[in-house]
Amino acid sequence: MSIWRRYSLQNARRVLENPELLRGETRRLRKDALKANAYVSRLLNDDERMDVMAEDWDNLVILDACRYDMFAARANLGDRVTSKLSPGSESWEFMQESFVGREFHDTVYITSNPHAYKLPDGTFHAVINLLDDYWDNEFRTVMPETMVEQTIAAFEKYPDKRIITHFMQPHFPFIGEKGRKFNHAGIEMQLDSDEHSGEPHPWNALQFGETDKESEIIEAYVENLNVTLPDVERLLDELPGKSVITADHGNLIGERTYPIPMRTFGHPGGLHKRELIEVPWAEIDSDERRKITAESPETREEMTDEVIEDRLRNLGYAE
Repeated sequence: MSIWRRYSLQNARRVLENPELLRGETRRLRKDALKANAYVSRLLNDDERMDVMAEDWDNLVILDACRYDMFAARANLGDRVTSKLSPGSESWEFMQESFVGREFHDTVYITSNPHAYKLPDGTFHAVINLLDDYWDNEFRTVMPETMVEQTIAAFEKYPDKRIITHFMQPHFPFIGEKGRKFNHAGIEMQLDSDEHSGEPHPWNALQFGETDKESEIIEAYVENLNVTLPDVERLLDELPGKSVITADHGNLIGERTYPIPMRTFGHPGGLHKRELIEVPWAEIDSDERRKITAESPETREEMTDEVIEDRLRNLGYAE
């Protein structure tokens, strides 16, 4: 549709009669701007992205949507915290670049991220997906203490394997005391019917100007990290070997993008702005290193399509 037809006098009258149409048009324009920014950011891509599987570690803790600056300020790890650039700005992009098309039969992957079901069979020795049996119906996520328990259980079962454990926090739903003031996904709002992902999405609400609770949402996001870090510390106290804490990607909290200088929230795919792809990298050395061996991959338990769709919806991913 040409711009003249779209913004015709007739359509202007329709907007006056139904102001909700203006909100929908604003959402469309902002989506188009995000796509333009993502396209340019990929063109400016560089070769500094981390290859997480090529690094030296026995245990890898992946925090979901964790900003480097927030982690460095709160992790109490001093100069052990540096940063690296993730190969993706959302979880599946990170997984594709880091895992897909490769074989890591010396590694067990414990995960609460709903995109893990897309990984090809045989990528890891074993994949332990907690989204079915260990889903918390109240908070609609897998809680960090559950990640700790199941990661320790996985290590005890596979003591000669590298361990990756992928926490869902600090990604919403918000599980802290402040975050619980919101509904499970962070904000009450109404979306256009053709764009409704099934649950409210706090970063989309901020992105499209549908809430004035910016500071409260950011506080709830930071709180998610604060309540998770003690569980990460407890886990690493239990696991022998060298450990690394990192993230699959960061999260924008209002930074302006390029070339269209719009404030952006969340973690849009393909948008490789530094604040979004700069992630923490904290190495915790150990005198005790594990002997790691590779073995043929185990058969992976599959989740039903209904469970997958429900988890994606509750964690704010639109399929």
